Amino acid sequence: MSAHQSIRSHPKWQRLVELVKELAFIDGGSDDAFTLASGRQSRWFFDTKPVMMHPEASQLIGELLNLRMDKLGADYVGGLELGAVPLTAIAITMSPKESHRRGFMVRKEPKGRGGRKTKNPPGIEGSSLSQGGRIVIVEDVTTTGGSAIKAVERIHDDTDCTVIAVISIVDRQEGAEAAFAAAGIPFESLMNRSDVAEPE
Repeated sequence: MSAHQSIRSHPKWQRLVELVKELAFIDGGSDDAFTLASGRQSRWFFDTKPVMMHPEASQLIGELLNLRMDKLGADYVGGLELGAVPLTAIAITMSPKESHRRGFMVRKEPKGRGGRKTKNPPGIEGSSLSQGGRIVIVEDVTTTGGSAIKAVERIHDDTDCTVIAVISIVDRQEGAEAAFAAAGIPFESLMNRSDVAEPE
């Protein structure tokens, strides 16, 4: 199971599951009801943008993400545009005031310039990663893991930072866990698809 036990046992976890089900989840009722960003067909669809833009849900996400990032010792949090951008902002906003943690984003296609002030390589924007550090990559919904693995590769290829984990709001349970394991990347989620809806 990709959802960590410390998250599942948190007293606010069930409320977040309820909000995801209410705001983000659609059961299409057949195996090929929706075409996902990965190109796969699925009966289940998650649009987590309304969740991330909801005051109660976003605060719960931020609290649970920081619980795990504190435990993992993350210096930075970020990920691939677009889904990781609001998620990173939520995580940073909900970080303890005394936290040294900072956020960044990875563009899908780098612009022709790096960070003039941050000294980041082209396409990695936000806080400076020039001193290295421990990174958690975040993602809103994970299907195959391909987008997050791309972000991990960019970080490892272009910076002196180390990705210590990928954390997603929802793991669709369609192969990502195995893909991350094969790539040697620790992966977890705040919840799994089966926490929101079981097949009939």
